[in-house]
Amino acid sequence: MLTYFLRRALYTVPIALGVSIVCFALIHLAPGDPLSAVMPEGASQEVVAELRAAYGFDKSLPVQYLTWLRRVLTGDFGYSIMTRRPVLGEVAPAVVNSLILAAAAILIGFLTGLMLGLIAGYNNGTMLDRVVTSVAVTGVSVPHYWLGMVLIVIFAVNLGALPAMGMGTSGSADFAMDWESLRHLILPAISLSVIPAGIIARSVRGTVAEVRKQDFMQTLYAKGLPPRRIFVHVIKNAAPTVLAIMGLQLAQLLGGSILVETVFSWPGTGLLLNTAIFTRDLPILQGTILVLAMFFVFTNLIVDLIQSAFDPRIKRS
Repeated sequence: MLTYFLRRALYTVPIALGVSIVCFALIHLAPGDPLSAVMPEGASQEVVAELRAAYGFDKSLPVQYLTWLRRVLTGDFGYSIMTRRPVLGEVAPAVVNSLILAAAAILIGFLTGLMLGLIAGYNNGTMLDRVVTSVAVTGVSVPHYWLGMVLIVIFAVNLGALPAMGMGTSGSADFAMDWESLRHLILPAISLSVIPAGIIARSVRGTVAEVRKQDFMQTLYAKGLPPRRIFVHVIKNAAPTVLAIMGLQLAQLLGGSILVETVFSWPGTGLLLNTAIFTRDLPILQGTILVLAMFFVFTNLIVDLIQSAFDPRIKRS
């Protein structure tokens, strides 16, 4: 197991390096000057040159990348062009807020998808299976930002039962484990959960249906095991696939919730990216995208390790 862990951890090094290069290159290939948003009107060439030198934009791209990478490895992501605050101080709270939202969404999606997938898998080929599969396909197909707006109209505008925007009372950006904060979390979490719920439901349905066709399942039935014990064996064999999907969906939700966070004004990475794009705040864009990409890479590593613990068929030596 240790050898497998070290090998998988070693594989992440070139991947992380490649991600950093792509992140840096894509931002700098975008059209426009990121300093235009803070450049004084009618600024002289001397002022422009001083600002470009202060942010390191006067050097060649390879030099800029190496300088940026060296600073990032020491925890220095630079300073925001708009707020003049450290990038890490802006990104870290946003990542925590997005993790809260993504964790709530993946929990709802997992429970819903697991229940629907088990129902469909145990009733493979029946009308109930077709109904559940249709619901899962609908969940995957519905745009989550559109669903968010529909939920706002129904539960916030018409019924007045749940808040439509923000994270807490009076525009608070700190999540507290109280009912008021949970009320703000319900609608965006439900909006984000429909896609992972549909994906998990379809995967669980296919895995359960396939497992129940295996020869060892017929042996368990022939030995007279009670349904509860057989159900445990089905879950154990379906667990690696479900865990892999859950891990990937969690990482995807963390970086793919920009529209939902914008709709609900949730102060996470999505809203931060949206603001940085419109203000062309290059350091914020680079820092946020890099943190999200690294989270995705290390989530894959963790998922692989968990899968190897559950599934002995994965080579670990």
